[in-house]
Amino acid sequence: MTSPLRMKIMKPNTLQTLSRWLGLVSILLAIPLWALVVQLSGLPKFILPSPIDVWTRFLMAMKDGSLLFHTGVTLIEILLGLLAGVCFATVAGYALAKSRSLEQILSPYLVASQAIPIVAIAPLLVIWLGDGILSKVVICALIVFFPVLVNTIVGIRAVSKSLYDLMNSLHATRWQILWKLELPASMPILFGGLRIGATLSVIGAIVGELVDAEQGLGFLLKLGDFQYDTSMVFVAVFMLVALALALYGVVTLLERRFLKWQQ
Repeated sequence: MTSPLRMKIMKPNTLQTLSRWLGLVSILLAIPLWALVVQLSGLPKFILPSPIDVWTRFLMAMKDGSLLFHTGVTLIEILLGLLAGVCFATVAGYALAKSRSLEQILSPYLVASQAIPIVAIAPLLVIWLGDGILSKVVICALIVFFPVLVNTIVGIRAVSKSLYDLMNSLHATRWQILWKLELPASMPILFGGLRIGATLSVIGAIVGELVDAEQGLGFLLKLGDFQYDTSMVFVAVFMLVALALALYGVVTLLERRFLKWQQ
C-alpha cells in the first residue's frame, strides 16, 4: 500500500511531467483547427494552404536540399551575430556597471540607438558592409546587444556590497572578484538577457536577409512571396520558429547546468 507521504512526493513530479507536454499538445490541437479553418473558409491555396500542403512542400524542400542549405546559412548568421552581440554587450555592460560616469556619458547614445528601428538602418548597413554575411551578422549583433547589455549592468550591480567587503577582507584581486564573485552572483540575470538575445537574434538575421540576400530563410520568404508559393512561406516561418525554440532551449539547458547551486 502506498503511503500518504509517497503520494505527496509523486504528485508534484507528475504535474511537472504533464506541464512539459502541454506545448506539444497545444500544437497537435492547433493543426486540426487550422485544417478546419481552411476547409470552412474555402480560401485558395495561395492565400491559406492546408497543413497537408505545407507538409508536402516541406518534404519537397527537404528532398532537393534547398531547405537545409538555406537554414544552415541563416543558422550561421544567427550564431555569429549572437556570439558577437553577447560578447560585446557583456564587456560594455561590465564597464558601464563599474563606472557611473561612463554610463551617464554613453546612456543617451545607447537609448537613442534603440529608438531607431533596426529595419530602418538595415539597408544602410547592407550598403556599407555589402550584401554578404557580414552585414547580416552585424544586424543580428546590434539587435542582441541592448537587452544583454542592460541585464549585464543590472546583474553586476545586484551583487551585495557585503560580499565585496568579504572578498576585500580576503585580499582578493580584481580578477578573483570577477570570476569568483561577480560572475557567479550575476549569472541568473545574465542568463535572462541571454534568453532574450537568443530569440531576438533570429529576427536580426531575417531582417538582414529580407533587405538583400540570395541565401537563407529570409530569401526563401521573399521567393515564396514573389512566386505566390504560400506553402513555402509557411515552411520558412516554421523553420524560423524551430530555430528560435532550439536556441532558447540550449540557453535553458546551459542555465540549468551552471545554476545548479541555486537548486
